[in-house]
Amino acid sequence: MEDYDVIVIGSGGGMKIALPAAQKGLKTAFIEKGALGGTCLNRGCIPSKMMIYPADLMYEIEQAAQVDIKVHGRTRVDFPTMITRISRTVDGISSKLRAMVSNTDYLDFYDGAAVFKENHVIAVNQKLLRGKQIFIATGSIPQIPAIDGLADTPYMTSTEALRNVKLPDRLIVIGGGYIACEIGGAYQSFGCDAHFLVRSELMRAADTDIRHEFQQQFQKRHQVHRGYLPMRVDYRGNRFHVAARHVETFDVLELKADALLIATGVHPATADLGLAQTDIKLSADGFIQVDDYLQTNVDGVYALGDCVGNYFFRHTVNVEGEYLVRSALDRSDARPLDYGPVPYAVFTAPEIAGVGQTEDALKHAGVTYLMGRSDYADCNMGMARQIDHGFCKLLFTPAGDKILGAHIIGPQASVLIQTVVAIMRMNGGLDDLLNMTYIHPALPELIRDTAREAACQRAASEL
Repeated sequence: MEDYDVIVIGSGGGMKIALPAAQKGLKTAFIEKGALGGTCLNRGCIPSKMMIYPADLMYEIEQAAQVDIKVHGRTRVDFPTMITRISRTVDGISSKLRAMVSNTDYLDFYDGAAVFKENHVIAVNQKLLRGKQIFIATGSIPQIPAIDGLADTPYMTSTEALRNVKLPDRLIVIGGGYIACEIGGAYQSFGCDAHFLVRSELMRAADTDIRHEFQQQFQKRHQVHRGYLPMRVDYRGNRFHVAARHVETFDVLELKADALLIATGVHPATADLGLAQTDIKLSADGFIQVDDYLQTNVDGVYALGDCVGNYFFRHTVNVEGEYLVRSALDRSDARPLDYGPVPYAVFTAPEIAGVGQTEDALKHAGVTYLMGRSDYADCNMGMARQIDHGFCKLLFTPAGDKILGAHIIGPQASVLIQTVVAIMRMNGGLDDLLNMTYIHPALPELIRDTAREAACQRAASEL
C-alpha cells in the first residue's frame, strides 16, 4: 500500500488542488480515468463555446439586414473541419495537462478508475493508495431518461454532439434547458432543422420575464414542441422515429430525424466510486453530502464540483478548489466557504445571464422589493445596433441599499452581468450603480438606464 499526504480524484476541479498540493511538497496522488481537464475542457464549456461562437457569427450575418447590409447567397459552415479543429484543440490542451502532471515533482499520476475500499483507502489499477486527505471531484454525467426503445438507438448526448463531424439535416432535441438550447441552437444556425421536445417550458429555472422573452425569441427560429413527453424512440433505416404525447391534451406527435440529442440534465458521477464501502454519506440523488467547509462526514475527506451539486458551473468549482487549498491544505482560512454572488450565463441566441434572486422567488417568499427594467432598444447602443429585443431587470431592497438580483437577456448579457456582480460583491446598491461613469455609447449603459428606472420607482414610493 502506498501512503500519500493528498489524493485527488478527478482532473476538472481537482486540478485546482492536485498541482498546488504537489507544489507545496505534499506527496500527492492524482487519479483520472478519462482525458485530463474534466467535463469543462473535454465535453462541456470549452468545446461548446468553440462551436457556439461560429454559430453566433452566422446568426449575426442573418441579422445583417437590420443595419442595411445585404448578404447574397446562403452562408455555410465547413462543419467537419470546424468540429475537427475543436476536438484537436481540446485534445491538445488535455495532452499538455497530462505531460505537465506527469512531470510534476511530488505528484504521482494514475490513469485509471478510483474505487474506495474504506474511508481513506482507494484502489486504482490493482494498487492500494492510502491518503491523509482525499478530495473527490468526479463531476457529473448526462442523465438519460427512461424512454422506451431509447437505449437501443445511437442517440447523442452533449459529449457526442460536440464531436460529431456530420451535420444532420434534421435533429430532434429532447430537453429544454441550457445544454439543449445551446447545442441545438448552434446546430440550427449551421443549417440543421432542429426540433425541440419540451415537457414544460424552455429555461424553466430562469426568471419568468426572462423565460417568456427567451421563448418568444427562440421560437422565431426553432421548432419548439412544448408540453410533450416522449413515449418511444425507434431507429429504422438510419432515422430516428420519436413518438411523444402531450401532457394535457394527450395528442400524439410523431417526429422523424437523422439525429437525436438527449439533453435532460445531469447526475453526479459517484455510482462507481465504491462509496458504499465507506462512511461517506450521499443524498437520495447520489450527490456527496458536505458541510459548509466542503468536508464530508468522514474527517479528512472532501468533495467539490458537480458531484456535490451546490452549483454546476466551472467558475464555482474554481472557487471551491481555491478555497480548499487555503482551508484544508494551508489551514490559513478557518471560515466557511463564501461563494459570494454567483452569476450564470446561457450562450444562446438570445443570450441570458443572471445573478441573485429572481422576481418569482422574492414574490414567493413575500419579500418587498424595488425593481427597474429597461429594454436594449431604448439604450443608445441598442438603438445604434438596431437591437429589437431583450432587456435588463434589476431587483433591490425597497431603499435600494442592496441588490437582490439582476437578470439580462440580449447581446453580451454574460459580459454586462459582471458589472452587477462586482457591485453585489462589495455590498453595494442602487446608488453605487448610479454614481459610476459609463462609457457612451456602449451597452453597459443598459445597466445605468435600468438603475435610473429603479431610482424613479424609489422616488415615487417616497412621495
